[in-house]
Amino acid sequence: MTDVEDQAVEERLKAALWFSVGKIVDEEALKLGVNASPQFIGALTELLWTQIANVSEDLRAFARHAGRKTISTEDVLLLTRRNEDLAKVLRSCLKR
Repeated sequence: MTDVEDQAVEERLKAALWFSVGKIVDEEALKLGVNASPQFIGALTELLWTQIANVSEDLRAFARHAGRKTISTEDVLLLTRRNEDLAKVLRSCLKR
């Protein structure tokens, strides 16, 4: 892909994330009887986008360190090493 195509894909992904975050926030706001501003949804979307980028870079680095080009389940579990509760949930899912 070219840089222009990459940027277009990134913009579509970010728009899809914004839509999904907005939908979830709206549903939860209705349940709680509160309002969520578009600025809040935008800020939360940016936070999630940054977190996704960081996680993807970490996973890529773990796979590369192991001499692989493909991210494995072990890489994901390694990512959760500082969050024991998340690690337990993921290991439980793997056992199913």
